Amino acid sequence: MNMILVFLSVLSFLISLTRAYFAGDLFYIYHFCNNTVNFTRNSTYQSNLNLLLSTLRSNATHGSSDKFSEGFYNATASQDPDKVYGLFLCRGDVSAETCKDCVNFATSDITQRCPLQKETVIWYDHCLLRYSGISFFSTMDTKPAKAWQNRQNSTGGLFNQQVRNLMNEAVNQALNTTKMFGTVKKNYTASQTLYGLVQCTPDLSRHDCSTCLRLAISSFDECFSINIGGRMMYPSCNFRYELYPFYDDPSIVTPPPVFLSPPSPGSVTSSKGKGRKAIWIAIGTTIPTICLFILLVSVVRHRRRRNKGGETHGDSHQELPIFPLGLALEATRHFSDENKLGEGGFGPVYKGILAGGKEIAVKRLSGSSGQGLQEFKNEVTLIAKLQHKNLVRLLGCCLDGNELLLIYEYMPNKSLDVFIFDSTRRAQLDWKRRISIINGIARGLLYLHEDSRLKVFHRDLKASNVLLDHEMNPKISDFGMARIFGGNQNESNTSKVVGTYGYMAPEYALGGVISVKSDVFSFGVLLLEIISGKKNSGFYLSEHGQSLLAYTWKLWCNGEALELMDPVLKQSCMAAELLKCIHIGLLCVQEDPADRPNMSSVAVMLASDTVSLPQPTQPAFSVGRIIARSGQSSSSYSKICSVNEVTLSDVSPR
Repeated sequence: MNMILVFLSVLSFLISLTRAYFAGDLFYIYHFCNNTVNFTRNSTYQSNLNLLLSTLRSNATHGSSDKFSEGFYNATASQDPDKVYGLFLCRGDVSAETCKDCVNFATSDITQRCPLQKETVIWYDHCLLRYSGISFFSTMDTKPAKAWQNRQNSTGGLFNQQVRNLMNEAVNQALNTTKMFGTVKKNYTASQTLYGLVQCTPDLSRHDCSTCLRLAISSFDECFSINIGGRMMYPSCNFRYELYPFYDDPSIVTPPPVFLSPPSPGSVTSSKGKGRKAIWIAIGTTIPTICLFILLVSVVRHRRRRNKGGETHGDSHQELPIFPLGLALEATRHFSDENKLGEGGFGPVYKGILAGGKEIAVKRLSGSSGQGLQEFKNEVTLIAKLQHKNLVRLLGCCLDGNELLLIYEYMPNKSLDVFIFDSTRRAQLDWKRRISIINGIARGLLYLHEDSRLKVFHRDLKASNVLLDHEMNPKISDFGMARIFGGNQNESNTSKVVGTYGYMAPEYALGGVISVKSDVFSFGVLLLEIISGKKNSGFYLSEHGQSLLAYTWKLWCNGEALELMDPVLKQSCMAAELLKCIHIGLLCVQEDPADRPNMSSVAVMLASDTVSLPQPTQPAFSVGRIIARSGQSSSSYSKICSVNEVTLSDVSPR
């Protein structure tokens, strides 16, 4: 019974699509309504909007040859404060008749989809229509954005590079035309051809057009570089590439189209004949489509039975799933405050529950985050390629209009800082749990530095970026600041220092030098925080009057290192193991990066009770600044405190 209902629903839907197709070969792609700016019915603004849409229709139908040669027209209606600005842009290869049909349909369709919104944009395969109460003419706009991709994956780097070359050539071609439209095709294999298309609104400057297209291509490449086809749409520009022809190219050999002249006013017979022909064509195309749909439904249901809850499993080469915005909105109750888990540099994070009961965490790009888009691209690029039990798992992402979302597995125990810095909850983390968390963080960081296909430097390791699952297993999260390094590259410089003061290594905070030893420093700070239950940032404001690192060093030199221990650990910790961890923490926060161990050495130190550890030198950095050491010579900076007379030796893994 359910399949019959599905069948009938799909039949009705496909017939409606078929009617739209024969009404003018119109293919709706996406629309955006800005729900924050509305007008009231029968208002002056609505009258001006109706006038604007009428003007656009008129110029699409009776416009001058100059306008049709560009397939573009912009206009305004009335005066401020109810002035309305609008434009249409037809794809550069379509005929004037197709452009007219698309614009006429769009001016009616958009008022149904966005009945009271002042700011809207709608895309079809053949045209774009946009209007707003604020002038946007000759202005490059990259929001809202919409990305679509072919679900089939490419064969790898060669294809991706050829796509980049193809699109760059298309951009250069577009910049040398008044229409700002370019198409390019190139042989991919002996039997396959790559087709590319780019276009800007002709009111943009060449510089803005180039910037818009290259930003679109770059943004798409970050998220969907493994797909054999796709498109990115901005209000000011768009591009598309496929392994099949999708635009009008005279050199492509296809059956000649049949051009039917419009029926005369009294030509009833001709109109009926054409209608019957359209119906038979509709039936001939709809029935096979329905059969294909039923087959696809069967395949999907079969796969769901194999993968409980509809999860996608597999290695890091698989495509990252794209979550529909509507699914995320429904899961988070439209990002309600009740579902909010916290706030980060990227933006707020919300708990969501999918229809099947699966819990997710949704990270939402904040509009006020200056680095949000770059962080978003970083996380998508990196985490989709990383798989480790001590790294948080990215389930999918969403680029839809102004929304940029990352969907993660849900961590019921939130983050580490919620426990170790809370006077009540810290008691839930006895020494056995804390040493397990320390080891898990070390394994995750070692994977990033040495064991993954990419060499990744996290750059923002801290307690709030370590999430805890239902068994208190740690998972490193938040890769928005991360950097990828080449196979033999161990160090780099940056002019833009990002991260969290208190965890940043001195050579990075002051000189912009990034290396694996920068992450090691952060790990050392975090290790000492886990042991003490105290934050390094702000510790100098406490009764000790100094940083956590300086206080730890003082205790170490005085042979009182056990006083660093969180009091709630007195009944559960082993003194020797705790001292070893303090020792490792101090080795990790030494001033000279060359003196710090790498994470493979740290892993060995944590796992072994027989390895001889080097003596640490004095830490130099605290709370984002160098600790003042008045009256000390430069040689005192590398002063060594020998407490337990441990033999100095190098440590390396087997």
